[in-house]
Amino acid sequence: MGRIIMKKKLALTLALALALSLTACGSSKNDGADKKSEGVMTYAEYEAAALDSEVVIETYVQAKQSWWEDKATLYTQDQDGAYFIYNAVCSEADYAKLTPGTKIKVTGYKTEWSGEVEVAEGAAIEIEDGSYTAEATDVTDLLGKDELIKHQNKFVSFKDMTVETYEKDGESYDCAFVYNDDNSGSSDSNSDLYFNVSKDGQTYTFCVESYLCDSSTDVYKAVENLKVGDVVDMEGFLYWYNGANPHITSVTVK
Repeated sequence: MGRIIMKKKLALTLALALALSLTACGSSKNDGADKKSEGVMTYAEYEAAALDSEVVIETYVQAKQSWWEDKATLYTQDQDGAYFIYNAVCSEADYAKLTPGTKIKVTGYKTEWSGEVEVAEGAAIEIEDGSYTAEATDVTDLLGKDELIKHQNKFVSFKDMTVETYEKDGESYDCAFVYNDDNSGSSDSNSDLYFNVSKDGQTYTFCVESYLCDSSTDVYKAVENLKVGDVVDMEGFLYWYNGANPHITSVTVK
């Protein structure tokens, strides 16, 4: 604004040249990830929206948790933040198309359940052109801090964590993991896995969500083989349930 036409033309020419150079370089991880269609919220606008208000977002599938009776649950993210999509309307045929990186437009209502902010059941999904796959954000140093919640639902990593004996509500289970949080399940029933890890004297509970990573996956088997005292690096999605409840997708014993 306030600039002469010649400067505007020069700026447009430079911008076009930059865009063409970026296109020539190419990137399957970030194809159009910073573009929003008309009427679509930025992540900041979504974050500021009141609970129970209608939201319209464009985001990218990072992982699929489940599909059942034309309802899909997805972990999604753009370059600015992440969105958990819960039981959105989705045909089985469209669900098969939602490979990691797929761009989607979602119209629904922003809700909260036990601290987890999500786009609620019944949201509509439209598949669009574009691709983006997020790199894991290292949030190890944010564990136990208020800032951690700013990364809710993102694909994240945790480094140099030590496996501890699993405990819950003061009760020790004398093992490195349990099936379900109270050891009420089994691998045969594809139960969730819970395990405790520590960093700098503080202990945290992590989870392998069986709908996301069932007993046939490498991460499920890796957690079943953990031993107390193992030092591990992990990746997963920063789900929230009455506090941080990371859904782990990979574990590497160091």
